[in-house]
Amino acid sequence: MRNIKLALWGALVLLSLLWLAAEPGVFQSENVFALRAAMIQYSGVLAIGAMSIAMVLALRPGWPETWLGGLDKMYRLHKWLGISALVLSVAHWLWFEAPRWAIDLGLIARPERGARPEIENPVQQFLIGLRDPAEGLGEWAFYISIVLIVLALIPRFSYWWFFKTHRILAVTYLVLVFHAVVLAQFSYWTQPVGIVLAVLLISGTVAAVIVLLRRVGISRQAMGNVISLTKYPGVRALEIDMKMEPGWQGHLPGQFAFVTSDKGEGAHPFTIASAWSPADSHVTFITKALGDYTSRLPDTLSVGQQVKVEGPYGRFTFDDDCPRQIWIGGGIGITPFIARMKYLAEVVPDRRGQQAIDLFHSSAELDEDAFARLSADAAAANVRLHILVDARDGLLTGKRIRAEVPEWREASFWFCGPTGFADALKRDFAGEGLDVKKHFNQELFSMR
Repeated sequence: MRNIKLALWGALVLLSLLWLAAEPGVFQSENVFALRAAMIQYSGVLAIGAMSIAMVLALRPGWPETWLGGLDKMYRLHKWLGISALVLSVAHWLWFEAPRWAIDLGLIARPERGARPEIENPVQQFLIGLRDPAEGLGEWAFYISIVLIVLALIPRFSYWWFFKTHRILAVTYLVLVFHAVVLAQFSYWTQPVGIVLAVLLISGTVAAVIVLLRRVGISRQAMGNVISLTKYPGVRALEIDMKMEPGWQGHLPGQFAFVTSDKGEGAHPFTIASAWSPADSHVTFITKALGDYTSRLPDTLSVGQQVKVEGPYGRFTFDDDCPRQIWIGGGIGITPFIARMKYLAEVVPDRRGQQAIDLFHSSAELDEDAFARLSADAAAANVRLHILVDARDGLLTGKRIRAEVPEWREASFWFCGPTGFADALKRDFAGEGLDVKKHFNQELFSMR
């Protein structure tokens, strides 16, 4: 999370400093209208800058993943850049409109306009001729973007509609690029702020075109054929085993992929629940009926069906040198741990003298077959398993974990499950002296 904050605030501070270097006299503005003109430019630079970075991250580029800690963290940055763009765009609009409202209410006097300076630069003349359409189109793009960003932040707004409508933001972004190029202070383009802004706008434009052409992640896509489907009705889960065609480059346990079984529905992220072996090229996913799409999967998927798989993504890969690890899987959050156990059993079966591992699986539901498979995986990987069913065993707490693992201070923690559950455990262990920023690894696994 620290790197997410650094990236977000670093980008906004950098753009602010570059803008201040271009407008050193902003704090000596003669009147409210001079300040208004400056603030319109400032808020506009920050808003389109944040949108541009968010648009680039929508391509799911691999290079920021390691620094940010995985695609789940990168999408969190994408989300906060979107929120920042929303707030800054509203501020930009208010700086433009509020003085007009004040004039209409008689609170301030309309400024006297002097003679406009003669423009000799042909490029500047051309841009001035586009001001009216840039303002009109930009205003409508602003309204549409506000609605789409707000809808994306509403959890009850279905993933299907989110997937369909979120792509429209690429169109509104391109309109806002036109708005920014025409209406940005012309002198900026020969200064550092303009150069950086130009790079962001070009990068964002390329990203928006790729999104609209549906070419996101094309180099990381491969086809897979479903070879078996196993249902676990007690926990409302479905295990999907598929054989990958050439093009899949393999994965590490703990990573996830975007799976498309229905073009109309689009890609859904699922954690991979198997170790990778080039010899058999199998990939397994375990899904849970948590929404309309996942609830329909047992009926809509069939053996022999081809699906598109894009990935792998994520950095929840259990890499550390602590003598112990404590894994905590809440509900379907057990999936990355299943993949890791299969990896340990198949790739490093002799683990004597290596990390001691305790896996805590907390579930609100009971399925004896699923738990028997989980117990077998744990035994094969030499992992100590603790299964807690809420109604039978009560809730899993930090106190219970510490009682089962007295050496918990030597351990790193790996958590995948509900965010509220993670927050409660982090507060609990932080109160006991654990450096949760360093030793508590969490898979956010939220794509919106």
